[in-house]
This record gives sequence, structure tokens and C-alpha cells, in this order.
Amino acid sequence: MTTTSRGTRPSQERRGGGSWRHDTASRGRPDEPISGAGVAPDSPNAESEGVGAEAGNVTVGRPGDGPEDIWDARVAGALAFMRRRLTGAYEVDEFGFDPELADGVFHPVMHLLYKDWFRVEVSGAKHLPLDGPALVVGNHSGTIALDALMLTHAVYDEPTVRRHLRLLGADLVFRLPFLSELARKGGATLACAPDVERLLGLGELVGVFPEGFKGVGKHFRDRYKLQRFGRGGFVAAALRTGTPIVPVAIVGAEETYPMLGNIKPLARLLGIPYFPVTPTFPWLGPLGLVPLPSKWLIEFCEPIETAHLTDQADDPMVVFNLADQVRETIQQTLHELLARRPEAF
Repeated sequence: MTTTSRGTRPSQERRGGGSWRHDTASRGRPDEPISGAGVAPDSPNAESEGVGAEAGNVTVGRPGDGPEDIWDARVAGALAFMRRRLTGAYEVDEFGFDPELADGVFHPVMHLLYKDWFRVEVSGAKHLPLDGPALVVGNHSGTIALDALMLTHAVYDEPTVRRHLRLLGADLVFRLPFLSELARKGGATLACAPDVERLLGLGELVGVFPEGFKGVGKHFRDRYKLQRFGRGGFVAAALRTGTPIVPVAIVGAEETYPMLGNIKPLARLLGIPYFPVTPTFPWLGPLGLVPLPSKWLIEFCEPIETAHLTDQADDPMVVFNLADQVRETIQQTLHELLARRPEAF
């Protein structure tokens, strides 16, 4: 396993200077990752392992290929992927992000929920930079943080963007053994100022949910009402690095697990922020963990520039006002999306 100084972005030409220009004609979405192969045709290891445009005279996903050729390539890709994982011949960055695993396993699985179950529609992707840093700030909801996964995949799936969103997670996420490992390999890191500023300094696209557990664990009657944004630490990080802030509004997560109650004694016993009661959980046992198929809308808003405010990063009033501006932008956009969505399901 090789450690690199920064995460790997999905294969595409880079444009310097943090360009916000989108060329949809030349930036179409590559072929889908090979099912079960764990490696996309455009991944760094694809050519060396015989997967992609030239795979031992077997071409992947090209119109006219016979089913035998496609399945031969899939099997070869799966074996190559397993060999790399077993021998450690793959790269992770200093935060533990594993781009090959994200591209070949995590995103294909998320795509099933994204397209077929939640039927996500995205607007405003033009506001995301093609290169360079940005801080994506969204509303948080849904009892289980599926909105974080869907936002990550939205950024990755958009053909005009195709970037990895590096999420910031709460302490609890990184205290749980299995979840911690998955989160880090998927690109997440601890929500602390030093890590945020390092990621932004490396030119990464960073995602944060300032509401935290107050947002994801709120009662269904409070749906789409933003909770307090904490002390505005995300704003201070953006100001110190001169990074633009991109507000994003997510509609649909509130209905996946409608939280009707919270068994607080059990939550304290288990050491978790809340123990939810939904229409299906805990009544149906494990089946209650299946999310309801709500209709999702995600809209990225116009970026808020901060480069002219870098010398005011320690001014509490500047931080508060900017955080409030981001919050109001998201809240207003949520109202517009709810009016646009005909029904929840």
C-alpha cells in the first residue's frame, strides 16, 4: 500500500487556477465501473492490469462487444482488483482515503440508491469548481446520515464535475471501529480545523454539515427547519484559506427514516446521541433499516467568495454574519425545492 500526499481525483484533465468553467462537450461521464471488478476503466491501475480501453485485446463496454468478451473483462478486472488489495499495491493519501476502493466499490453501490431508489435530481452543479478548493455546506437530516452519502455521490456522478467530496465527520464516526475505517477509506476525516485547512490547502472539495447531530436527529415535525450552525468553525476555516463557500440544499432525506420519537435512556446506555423511533424501526427489526423511497432534490447555490476577507478570520462578527448568510441561503433554497417537488414519494 502506497501513501500519497493527497487524494486522487477521478481521471480527467486538470485546469489550473481553480477554474469554474465547465466544458460539458468534452467532459462526459466515463464508462461505469465494471460490476464486481472493483476498478473503473479510467482508474490509475486499469491500464496496468489489463482493464479499460486496451485489455489484452478485450475492450470494455464498447458497443458491439459480445457478452463473452464483456464477462471475460469483468472477471479479469475482479481478479486484478483482488490481487492489488491482497498485495497492498494501491494508494491511500495521508488522511486514509483510498480512491480505488471508492471508485470501484463505494460509488457503484451508492449509485443504486442514488438513481433507482431515491431518484435524485441535481441542479446548480455549475457552481462547483472543476479544480481547486471549495467548502460545500449543506443541511443535515434523516435520522441516518444518508444525505452525506448522496451528496458525495452527486458530486462524483455529475459529468461536469466528477470530483471526490471529502466529508467532515463527527468524533462518534471515528470512534466506531468498522465505520471509522470505511469513512476514512471513503474520503472522510475528522471535523477539526487543522484537517479542514490542510484539505483546502491541498485543493480538495470539502463537505460539511454544520448542524451535526442536531440536524440529523431532529423530530419529523421539525423537518426542513435548519438547526443552529454551531460556532461557525467552517466559516473561519474558509476565511483563513480564502476558499469559496458553496451552500447546498438537500430535500428528500427527512422522509427516509421519519423520526417520531427518541428513547433517551437507551441512547445514553449505548453512548449514542439518540435512539430513534420511526414508523418501521424498531418494530420491524432489521427491515426497519431499509430507507423509504422518497424523492430527492439537491441544489448547489452560488458560491460565496471569501478571498477578500482572509484578514478577518478571527473576527467573531464577520464569522457569525457569514455563517448566517450561508444558513439563510440554504433555508430559502429548501423552501423553493419543497415547492418544486410535487410529492414526497
